[in-house]
Amino acid sequence: MKNTVWKFSFLIAVFVLISCNNKDEHSLGAFQINIATVVLEGENTYSLLLDNGKRLWPAASDVKYSPVNNQRVFVNYTTLSNEKDGYDHYVKINDIWNILTKEIIAVTPQNKDSIGHDPVIVNAIWVGNDYLNIDFMFNYGGIRPHAINLVDNPLSSEATPNAIDLEFRHNAYDSSNTKLYEGFVCFDLKPLQRPDVDSVKLAIKVKDWSEEKTYNVVYRYNQAALQNIVAETPIPVISSNEYY
Repeated sequence: MKNTVWKFSFLIAVFVLISCNNKDEHSLGAFQINIATVVLEGENTYSLLLDNGKRLWPAASDVKYSPVNNQRVFVNYTTLSNEKDGYDHYVKINDIWNILTKEIIAVTPQNKDSIGHDPVIVNAIWVGNDYLNIDFMFNYGGIRPHAINLVDNPLSSEATPNAIDLEFRHNAYDSSNTKLYEGFVCFDLKPLQRPDVDSVKLAIKVKDWSEEKTYNVVYRYNQAALQNIVAETPIPVISSNEYY
């Protein structure tokens, strides 16, 4: 597995749609912050798909950004127009931060030790635009990057009726418990889609400091079903300089 150190300092304690309470939503003094998925449109050209299904076209930007298809991001933007050229809004990108974005992996006899089973606390867990978003806390001692994964564990004898069992796993690599950090990660759920239904239930097991917990989440991937979901979701507070 490839470990990536992502140094990042970010603090948000507001709703997904943030503005300056300006009556004119197109004012250059107004802004919004959202979680989005990068859609590569061409070489170094991209659009953004918000978790509520809206599509944004970056018509202007204050920052240099190298887009990668399906990369999850936090984006701070100013709306420049309403619906235009097939996009819900033209926007100006004020800032953009990559979110750690990973695939679900399978536990095997060869990798079961490296995946680890160290404790981790889940602050919030939800599905947005085919991704599982997890805001979590972990202890870090500054020795080496930890590993975080969402795994399918066929070696487990436990099974949840009518659900896909997954485990949120953490390997601290014997790091000392010096300081508590907050992290954020997104996992691609598209491989879990089934052609005969428009949603699947997920039972996500997490080992924290005191016990093992199970978080039950419904992954809806039918567009008609998505329209019934509340579009705006709080962005959790993020304050960390150690990623995986």
